[in-house]
Amino acid sequence: MRRLEIETLEELDQLLASNADLTGAVFQSLDLTGHGPALRGAKLHHNVLLGCTTSPEVLALFEDPIIFPQLPALPFDPFRGALYSPDELLGGYEIGNGPSYGSTVDGRCYRHFVDNDHAGSEEVMVTLARRLHDHGISDALQEFLRGRKVVAIMGGHSLGRDDPMYLEVARLAGDLVRAGFLPTSGGGPGAMEATHLGAWFAERPDDELRDAVGILATAPKYDPRDPWLDTAFTVAERYPLPSIDGSRSLGIPTWHYGHEPPARFATDIAKYFANSVREEGLLAIAHHGVVFAPGSAGTIQEIFQDAAQNHYESFGMASPMVFLGEEYWTVRKPVYPLLKLLAEGRPYARWLSITDSRGTVMDRLRAFDATLARGEAP
Repeated sequence: MRRLEIETLEELDQLLASNADLTGAVFQSLDLTGHGPALRGAKLHHNVLLGCTTSPEVLALFEDPIIFPQLPALPFDPFRGALYSPDELLGGYEIGNGPSYGSTVDGRCYRHFVDNDHAGSEEVMVTLARRLHDHGISDALQEFLRGRKVVAIMGGHSLGRDDPMYLEVARLAGDLVRAGFLPTSGGGPGAMEATHLGAWFAERPDDELRDAVGILATAPKYDPRDPWLDTAFTVAERYPLPSIDGSRSLGIPTWHYGHEPPARFATDIAKYFANSVREEGLLAIAHHGVVFAPGSAGTIQEIFQDAAQNHYESFGMASPMVFLGEEYWTVRKPVYPLLKLLAEGRPYARWLSITDSRGTVMDRLRAFDATLARGEAP
């Protein structure tokens, strides 16, 4: 049985007001010092306290708790129970002042990551804190995704904002949102940023999206010396979200590539320290399919990771793999013909397709969604 997880004081207050049984509940990164009177009389047996702040008086109210103490001198909360927002990660960044990125939560976490020798740090408390953080992100992600139809868009981080494919990916992401899907990407620049930009503009007319791309294209590719992040903030300020539910997208970046800031237009961000966990998980959650825009070695790696998951039905089913760009994926990077051979005789062969048409991409994804609704998908 899954333990009750209490991640905010508001949630705790509601449970206490309803006289809920809190036996075995997990208290996650909460300041409980002022809750002594409210907790007195509650059923507090065999609880887990993850990075909570307490007093001796409050702690005495718990019977046989398991306590994970706070870990000092970290720019991140290893016990956080929620995904990030772009404002949380990038808050404090000043347009026109590139070095101000270093003072943001994202910048400070990346600097800490670099200073501690990436994932090879010999400091056991640092590596433990990272693992705890990533576990908390995965837990929050599982809760966030419940009931959502996830479609991932994979593609190169070097895709320029001035490339016609950038606008096409953005338009596709808007189509996905309007069709009831949750567009998801690796949360970085290039095709990933285009995914979140398109979702951001899902409730706006196409001419406003094109205007935004024009602003962004003045800094076409990420370079810390260029106003790449400035233009993203400028677009977000000029075109604020009409509603978060009508423009929702999920970014899953990593501090392993933290020299590239997370996409400003992702409404929800699951940022990891461990790139391997993030990469496998991003493909695993895309139960409604993956669209592959042009990309290089990283995208090709993701193609074969996804193919392996589908080939062996690692998560109980196979889902669509749709390749956007026929010439690119059959001539320039001829992955698709090989994948067709690999899929012969397997159920997922039915869900392999390649096209230059955004409409065809949507047709394939809608068809798969319909088979899921009928219980017919492999």
